[in-house]
Amino acid sequence: MRPFRARFRPRLKSPFRGRFRTRLPVLPTLITLGNGTCGLVSIAVLTTARPQLGDTKAAFYSGMLIFLGMVFDAVDGYVARASHQESDFGVQLDSLCDAITFGVAPVFIMLNLAAGFYLRFLWSIGVVFSMCAVLRLARYNVEAHEHGYFRGLPTPAAAGTVASFAIAMPALIEWTGPAMPDLVQRLGQWCIDGIEIGMPVLTLVLAGLMVSRIRYPHVVNQFLRRRRGFYTLTQFVFVAAVVVVIHELALPLLFSLFAFGYPIVALWTRLTSRGVPATSSEEPLPNDQQG
Repeated sequence: MRPFRARFRPRLKSPFRGRFRTRLPVLPTLITLGNGTCGLVSIAVLTTARPQLGDTKAAFYSGMLIFLGMVFDAVDGYVARASHQESDFGVQLDSLCDAITFGVAPVFIMLNLAAGFYLRFLWSIGVVFSMCAVLRLARYNVEAHEHGYFRGLPTPAAAGTVASFAIAMPALIEWTGPAMPDLVQRLGQWCIDGIEIGMPVLTLVLAGLMVSRIRYPHVVNQFLRRRRGFYTLTQFVFVAAVVVVIHELALPLLFSLFAFGYPIVALWTRLTSRGVPATSSEEPLPNDQQG
């Protein structure tokens, strides 16, 4: 007796499947353009809406738009990989939008927050910051990427550091109100004066860190891919403590810690390793593995 064989039936092709795959590449592109739009609106707020909003609120909204651009910048790559729509076009478009949001918009925040400086001096620092951001993005596009690490401070982190102080400014002004204790008023005024004086120097240092060779971790990738151990738990506890205790200054402190913590550790490691003699059994590393 012959075994029963199921009759072959050709699989019907869905009429919506081709349309879905054809239109899906538009989604990562729209998300990337959303990043660039946030940068343009951030600049427009500080250049056209200051008379209506005031300097403090205009800088606050501009900083929030930069953070919204950071969200778009973090999401577009995952959407492109999930939909298998990665391309050189998307990489170049992402860099162009990053140059607007993270290379140009923070300069206007710096100009708004800085006080008591010659305007040409501030514009010179702004030009240096923008050019270093463009160089950082161009180098990122052509270099081989280390798994989980960046060479130089990423442009979103540099822009986020500048924007975080603008976001914290309204809360610091509330500290100087008459209803606050004298100690809180003095602390708030000291922080405001420090931001106004130190913002140009901060921007200039961040520009140098972007074009440096210091290794910075890819925070999102490491959080999603690696196993969470005791060290990661300690980081979560520290971040939660900072947010709860001084939530007004949490963003500036955390971004500054990320931007300046790794250069300090790298400098300390280099200074302490100079006094350690190399043993004769050690073999020299190849050129591609040396610091």
